[in-house]
Amino acid sequence: MSPERFSGPPPLLVGVLPHQHPEVLKTATALAAKLAVPLLCAYVDEASYLVEWDPTRSAHRLSLHPDKDDDDIRSVTTELRGVIAEAVADAATPATPVDWTLRTLAGDPGRALARLAAESNSPMIIVGTSERGLTHRISEMLNGSVGLWLTHHQSRPVLVVPYRRPAHQDDA
Repeated sequence: MSPERFSGPPPLLVGVLPHQHPEVLKTATALAAKLAVPLLCAYVDEASYLVEWDPTRSAHRLSLHPDKDDDDIRSVTTELRGVIAEAVADAATPATPVDWTLRTLAGDPGRALARLAAESNSPMIIVGTSERGLTHRISEMLNGSVGLWLTHHQSRPVLVVPYRRPAHQDDA
């Protein structure tokens, strides 16, 4: 894992979630390895919210990046770091190591990812499709699709990684 700032080419940005389908990280790490670019993983804590942003006020800047001392956030990020490290280890080779870091953001996932992509000059945003099942469908109906919002509201390419299990094999 590398520090927050990468040297060299800008990183690919991938949205990560706990218990996310592994295809998203596998695809993102494989692409980062092939392109020889770092990977910037971002978890958006929807339970946190943004206040009006003013770069001169530190409390407002903190709302963009939730408090890392929060026990809930710490347990989620610890779990995510392990999953990311495993995916990177599977995709990287000694000839093409993948440098990565994890950022925790707050607010609406689509807007937070777009803002981070602009901050880091990421050439692409990678997200997964929505989970299958009634609970996830209701959540998407209320909150909207992150991938759909990103494709309509910012200028960077968005790679939406599908859930690879064919619909006829889905138990949900």
